[in-house]
Amino acid sequence: MVATPIGNLDDITVRAVDVLKSVGIVAAEDTRRSAVLLAHIGARPERLLSMHDHNEGERTEQLISLLQRGHNVAVISDAGTPLISDPGFELVRRANELGVDVVPIPGPSALTSVLSVSPIPIERFLFEGFLPSRSAARRKRLAELSSSSVAVIFFEAARRMRDMLADAAEIAGPTRPILLAKELTKLHERVECGAIAELTARLGGEDFFEHGEFVCILGPAETRRTVDDAAIDALMDALCAELPPAQAARIAARATGRSKNELYDRAVKAERS
Repeated sequence: MVATPIGNLDDITVRAVDVLKSVGIVAAEDTRRSAVLLAHIGARPERLLSMHDHNEGERTEQLISLLQRGHNVAVISDAGTPLISDPGFELVRRANELGVDVVPIPGPSALTSVLSVSPIPIERFLFEGFLPSRSAARRKRLAELSSSSVAVIFFEAARRMRDMLADAAEIAGPTRPILLAKELTKLHERVECGAIAELTARLGGEDFFEHGEFVCILGPAETRRTVDDAAIDALMDALCAELPPAQAARIAARATGRSKNELYDRAVKAERS
């Protein structure tokens, strides 16, 4: 499984070049695009076979047969590391079942590239791949993702960026931070980060959303600290010693994230006891 450049052809690794020059068979998502890369590095495989979403099952069986007969096969996607939102999983699964060695040849990836330049915390993150293309399904998935306590990374097509940002602003909130990385490693590479509403307003008048491939990072949802009941009781006792129940409840609600009504009830009970 050979990682290939996501834009700049000079990003290919020496090991990837050696492998692609040495194997007799290369399975590629798009043979026309891959032929450009192979010519660039001087690789001339005996067979260049397509393997994409529409023929993955049939091609997997053909490649498994070739592997079992002793051939070496290199799998590449249009760009980046295979299997990250690209075909190839079925082949890896079948090879594993049959005891065929599967070797990773690491290298470029849009996912790791965008993580390396993110001012949004990414010590932990959720990788979503592509959001649904249809509006209703996209909004439903954004609603699910918007409550994530970790950053969410996803891919999006330029033609859907404006709609996605409008949905994200409504669902996650206009002030939620988001990073938009366009055309990574390519001539028109650009990375913008800020609040959803601010980026939409600032970039909306440009041609920023008109063309290109995007990787996005949606910032995590704000999480409130959890405070146990014993600590709540101690806080309410201290506040109620100095303040009326309603005022004590308001202050405690802001400090703990607990319901003001719940805290008011506690304050009243404490006052009566």
